[in-house]
Order: sequence, then C-alpha cells, then structure tokens
Amino acid sequence: MNAPIQPAVETLPATVYADASLWPHERSRIFAKSWQYVGHESALTEPGAWVADTVAGYPMLAVRGQDGVLRSFHNVCRHRAGPLTQGSSGKCEGLLTCQYHGWTYTLDGRLRAARDFGPSPGFDPRDFGLHPVRVETWRGLVFAAVSEDAPSLAEWLAPVEARLKGADWSRLKIAATRQHHLACNWKTYVENYLEGYHIPLIHPGLEADVDSSRYSVEVDGHVAIHLAPPRKPDAVYDGLWAWAWPNSAFNVYGRGLMFERMSPLGHDRTRLDYIYLTPEGEAVSDETMAMSDAVLAEDLWVVERVQENLNAGVYRTGRLSSRHEVGVAAFQAFYREAMDGLLG
Repeated sequence: MNAPIQPAVETLPATVYADASLWPHERSRIFAKSWQYVGHESALTEPGAWVADTVAGYPMLAVRGQDGVLRSFHNVCRHRAGPLTQGSSGKCEGLLTCQYHGWTYTLDGRLRAARDFGPSPGFDPRDFGLHPVRVETWRGLVFAAVSEDAPSLAEWLAPVEARLKGADWSRLKIAATRQHHLACNWKTYVENYLEGYHIPLIHPGLEADVDSSRYSVEVDGHVAIHLAPPRKPDAVYDGLWAWAWPNSAFNVYGRGLMFERMSPLGHDRTRLDYIYLTPEGEAVSDETMAMSDAVLAEDLWVVERVQENLNAGVYRTGRLSSRHEVGVAAFQAFYREAMDGLLG
C-alpha cells in the first residue's frame, strides 16, 4: 500500500527572516546550544598552537596545552573584555596574553598575572580564569559549544558518520579557505541549501553534474542527508551532502570535501566559510573550485533576491512541497521548537 500523501506544510512567516529582535534569542537558544566549527586539528598539533573565530557573536579560541590537551575558551579577557589573540591562528609560548592590558593566562585558562595591577584588596586571581567553552573533535574537525546543553559531538554527527561508511579522512588537511558575505538572513540561505528543487533553474552546471530528478533529502535526527546521483563517473560532486543543525554542512567531492559553515553576522547578514580539505592538503582541482564558485554565485543571487522580497511586506507565508522540501520543513520545525513562545 502506498503511503498517504502528506499535506503541504505552511512556511514560517516572512517576519521571522526580517525581525531584528529575534537575533539575540537565536544566539542564546540556537547557536549557544549547538556545535560550531572553529578549526582543524592539523593547525593545532603543537603546544601553544591556537585558532580563533567569532561565531554568532561569540568570540572563541581553541588552544593546545603544554600537556597536549585541546581546550577552548571565550576569547575575552576577564579584566575589561580585551581579546587574547589577533588573527585567526597562531602559536604562543606557554601563555595567552590580553592584547589590551597585558593580563596573561596559562594554556589551561588560569590567570597567571595581572600586569602592573597594583594593590587591590579583595582581588583573588584564582577567581578570574578564562571562561571555558566545550571542545570536541570529529574526523579532524574541531568544534566548540558554549552551552553544556549541547549533546556530545559524536551523537550530533552520528547520522553523518553512518553515511560515510568508514571513509578514511585521516590524511585530509586544509587545502584552501574562502569566505563569502551575503546580504540575507542566515535562515534564508540555510533553507536554500536544504532543497534541490531549485537546481534545474538556478544551477545549470550542477544540473549537468548530478541527476536532480533523483535528488532526495532524508532527515535523521537533526541532520539532513542529501543524495544526488552523479551523471558521470568523473563528476565533481560525489553525490553526498550532509547538513547538521543549525549551520554546518559537509559537501563530499570526488577527492576530498568542502566543509561549509553558515555564520550569521546579525539578523540581515550571513558569512559563508568554505574549508576545502584534500589528502595532505594537495591543491584543489581547478574544476572543483570553478564549480564551487559558480554554484555559490548562483545561490548568492537568488537568496539575496528572496530576502528583498521577504522584507517587502508582500509575502506572508507559503507552502512547502512534501516531495522536494522535506529538509526545509525539518529545519523550520527545529527552529519553531528552539524559539518556542517567541513566534506567536
């Protein structure tokens, strides 16, 4: 017996993609409680090696301790909120030093010295260690989570792990990184990523590479698995994409992968971080990079036009296809659950 046809699901209202007042709640309810990519283990092999980034407004760093343990902290000095590092990566000689007033911290987060602070009754350095952040690794990728409420990283990514079927990523290293800025709400871009319905109209090159008529999305936990059979043996894409709530994606190529982080910069701007990983960091092929750039340019054009229309006040809500937009429906359900009580 065939399964009954499901009714079309109503979309989130357009105001959700334009209302700036929702952004602080998204930070605390969604991004603080989820795993966020901060770097790759290949950049953190030696004691004192660190990587730093700001994700959804949370400045974070991960550092390899003298004892070999990887730790993560908010990149915020306990004195007057100065940054502990400059740039995206580097190496320190045993101490993290505030760039503002020179307070120093050991690599396990303890305050070592408050430079030239002078007598201060009631000030106990033991009370002013760095604020810790959870950190875990998966297949060489380093993730941090602000909140203790996030599940373990292995549990979060178990559906992705199951689809990889033991694929060996041990030799993968960062070959290239790219950053792109979009004038749209982060949810507008995520939803575009979560469906292949638009491929025949928006992505001619991708349409020639994969069979979009057989494109499918399966939701497993808080992960959406995309399957798109390649049309030819030498296709750029390997036919597997995976997205993990709320803003991480794994795009598998024929030789390596591109990890994608969809980073909100507020309610109306989104930054895409593309991290290309190949065996031993070998150069990404021109064909792969050209396809990646073309798909991104096409997506950028359409999501910015969609955002303009969401802001215009004409569109209120729509309906989602039960055939093509399963991933979008799941994302919107996750969002409603996280924002319970705030959407009216």
